Amino acid sequence: MIEIAIQKQLGQFALDVDFAAPDTGITALYGRSGVGKTSIVNALAGLLRPDRGRIVVGDEVLFDSARRIDLPPERRRLGYVFQEGRLFPHYSVRGNLLYGAKRGGQGGPNLDTIVAILGIENLLDRRPASLSGGEKQRVAIGRALLASPRLLLMDEPLASLDAARKGELMPFIERLRDELKLPIFYVTHEMNEIVRLSDQLVLLQDGKVAAVGPVEELSSRFDLLPLTGRHEVGSVIRTTLRGHDTSFGLSELSFPGGRLRVARLHATLGTAIRVRIQARDVVLATAKPEHLSIRNAFAGKVVDLAPPRGPVVDLRVDIGTEAQPVLLWARITLRACQDLQLVPGKPIFALVKTVSLDRHSLGRYEADEVD
Repeated sequence: MIEIAIQKQLGQFALDVDFAAPDTGITALYGRSGVGKTSIVNALAGLLRPDRGRIVVGDEVLFDSARRIDLPPERRRLGYVFQEGRLFPHYSVRGNLLYGAKRGGQGGPNLDTIVAILGIENLLDRRPASLSGGEKQRVAIGRALLASPRLLLMDEPLASLDAARKGELMPFIERLRDELKLPIFYVTHEMNEIVRLSDQLVLLQDGKVAAVGPVEELSSRFDLLPLTGRHEVGSVIRTTLRGHDTSFGLSELSFPGGRLRVARLHATLGTAIRVRIQARDVVLATAKPEHLSIRNAFAGKVVDLAPPRGPVVDLRVDIGTEAQPVLLWARITLRACQDLQLVPGKPIFALVKTVSLDRHSLGRYEADEVD
């Protein structure tokens, strides 16, 4: 377990957070710019000294103001990957990686393992100036990992990359999580990254923790809508890969109550897949739809409605089973809501276009979490 309970005054900004996170998987720190995300990871790393409080990683106390404990950064055994790679320009890629290995202890991954996971075999003799942004970040991650950290801190590692480079780097971060089983604290302001990579979500607002919990749970709460993003609102559903339709290039994902068709996934059957469905991509019907191109149609019932915001209404539909509810968020016009006479408890059909679910909407999580 990772425990953080700290206070720090930074000019006019006051950081006052208290939360715990598992020492497995990826914990995402999410919020608008200036809410304290980077300050938290800097305090973890020993780069920012809290005014008071306590930080514990596993069984070791890293900081405790009451007991006057404040381990220096080099003794905390934490890896740090910044927004920009911060590689040594006069070293080759190999030299940058070996620098990390020199700082590492025993028992960590070796150079060959890290090079293979990050796919940087062909970069070892090159200098940082000749690398793309995504390649630099992979080398920076490798250098941090070779220091044998017990926890990896990543401060918006994709922020400086374009969409294509982000898409290239995320699979490597997934491999770190899945193959090395290294806990990661991941700072971001992009919900797509959280859905694809993270297990636990820490929502921050004005220097305080607004909520902590599984990504699926927090992303479906109406009261957290101002923090999770009004414009990008959507549901996160846990599914399992159950089949492939090779004739049409599709895969089927099962969840309690139904199956969801998506573009073909190159994964083995039984793989646990987290799916994010944008509220704006959900169509509602009061009768069973027929003769439509939409392949995903689920029977359910309206759970609740948020107060209208101008011409728009957000509502949640349960498309799961009585024992295992699955909440799907929909965004429709107020006119449509009134015409369909939508109220809590009303039976409804929810439709989702297969083509709206691209690779940015899908992420893996540990298979043993599947119910």
